[in-house]
Amino acid sequence: MAEPKAKPKKPAKNPVAKGRAPKDAARLFLEHYYPIHYKAGIGVEDALRGGLLGRHQVAILWLIHSEGRQGREMNRKAIEQSLSTWFEISGAAITKALRLMAQAPLDLVTLVEDPASGREKIVSLTPKGEAHLKRMIAQGTAYVQKIIDPMSDDEIIGGLHFFARIGSIVDKMK
Repeated sequence: MAEPKAKPKKPAKNPVAKGRAPKDAARLFLEHYYPIHYKAGIGVEDALRGGLLGRHQVAILWLIHSEGRQGREMNRKAIEQSLSTWFEISGAAITKALRLMAQAPLDLVTLVEDPASGREKIVSLTPKGEAHLKRMIAQGTAYVQKIIDPMSDDEIIGGLHFFARIGSIVDKMK
């Protein structure tokens, strides 16, 4: 006598395909985010470094560019406060990174006394620093372009929206 056939299994339901977030979305985000942070994030950072600067120095330049006055200058204390949320870094390490960036052969920034506070310094990009920042951004853009080249317009638009939302939400969590 023949054995009864097993009932075929139904395909697993995919909540994402049906426009619903899976119940374990946070874990799935983590499973994707953490490797991307290191695989793509470190690649972007290396492209920005261009073999010339350390990661703290790149972060300082990026902060000046993105949060500084006219993208050219920023108070040292504000740099320290922002960097300390990104890295485990001491004030002494920030001072060292800034001094190296202010000296030859780099000459990317100047450090001048803040007229409002004799103890505070203002960090400003030099013309050489502005040119370096433009090259740095071009190198980072070229790296990211390689990542997005195989993507559709919809994927790129969705990705930009996703990153903007994450940034907004994380900023509100501070």
